[in-house]
Amino acid sequence: MPHRPTLLLLCLLGAAANAQMAAPAGPKPGQIVVNGTVPDEVSKAAVLGRLRELYGSERVVDQVAIGNVSLPPNWSAYVQKLIGPNLKLISKGQLKVDGNNVSLRGEVANEAQRQQIASDIATSLNPTYTVNNGLRVSAAEQNLLDDTLAKRIIEFDSGKATLTASGKGILDEMAAALQKVKGKKVEVIGHTDNVGLRLSNLGLSQARAETVRQYLADKGINPDMIAVSGQGPDRPVADNGGADGRARNRRIEFRIAQ
Repeated sequence: MPHRPTLLLLCLLGAAANAQMAAPAGPKPGQIVVNGTVPDEVSKAAVLGRLRELYGSERVVDQVAIGNVSLPPNWSAYVQKLIGPNLKLISKGQLKVDGNNVSLRGEVANEAQRQQIASDIATSLNPTYTVNNGLRVSAAEQNLLDDTLAKRIIEFDSGKATLTASGKGILDEMAAALQKVKGKKVEVIGHTDNVGLRLSNLGLSQARAETVRQYLADKGINPDMIAVSGQGPDRPVADNGGADGRARNRRIEFRIAQ
């Protein structure tokens, strides 16, 4: 009797398969190991082609077998939909498609990513599929950065992208913390209050984020691990109606990006 097709994708950075599916040797960092059984070469080629398009041919390791398995209707098309750009947000991950059962494991940077990936998967499948979302937020590195910043404000000269002495002192501590964050990119996000023109504030917040990246680079942090953006006044955390609220909104955030 034919079995259901089982496809196991090991996504990023040393994920481990279950005992039945594991290859003899574990994946190397950055490899996408594709394991399991499908019924024909067409199904196999479609899956591998989609993965190579997404991750690059050199990273995809083919361990897919051809065997006596039966496909649910449109199975290959649904698997194609599952292999989308959001998978690249997952580290230490595993996507398993066992017939109509889909399970997802791994780490993402924040709760918003976890919910977005789960939503995208659910809406790409028909109701006959069951989805088990085992994604978890990778808290250790983010907590390290949050604890180091300790809700303090990295200060700049008024209206400028020039760090004050206290701002530099906080960044000295952040540089030490970033030395402990290995293999992850970090977003440095600049924010302002709502005083003045929005366009000017966007430019100022971007310039301040870039100043932070340069200061950290001067302290030995690889600038390639830091992405910068300026959000201007668009993401306040406090009421801009008072001086204290505006001061809280003029801030630099550090976020684990992957």
